[in-house]
Amino acid sequence: MRDLHHNLGFAVAIPAAVYDADNTPAAVDLLGFDSAVIEISVGVGGITFTGTNKVEFKLTHSDDDSTYSAVTVDDVIGLASVGTGGIIKSLIAAHAAADITKVGYIGNKRYLKLLADFGGTHAAGTPIAASVIKGNAASRPVA
Repeated sequence: MRDLHHNLGFAVAIPAAVYDADNTPAAVDLLGFDSAVIEISVGVGGITFTGTNKVEFKLTHSDDDSTYSAVTVDDVIGLASVGTGGIIKSLIAAHAAADITKVGYIGNKRYLKLLADFGGTHAAGTPIAASVIKGNAASRPVA
């Protein structure tokens, strides 16, 4: 069967908006799914990003939705490395075009949180959104 619609679940990790400061990360529950992909969409940068004026996307995970720890390179696929604190994407240079980043989560924790961590000065905001696509549902069809 080629029905992808009934086999995936979706959750908002970062609501679509123009941000100039950290978001409040929402917990994404992976219960009932055996795989996940984090999709990060970033519009044209509101500033010229630098090593000081930057945005770092930090992914953390938890067994109990209480104590979170940073993911490591062993918890994700599609990345050569993960920065300190679970950094899976950094905006540290000019960002003149919109893009999408895809990161597979292969860790074994139940909950995920994604933080857009703003460093430095951001006089103008940057359009950001992120979703978690949950796959390999234990019970189908997924509503």
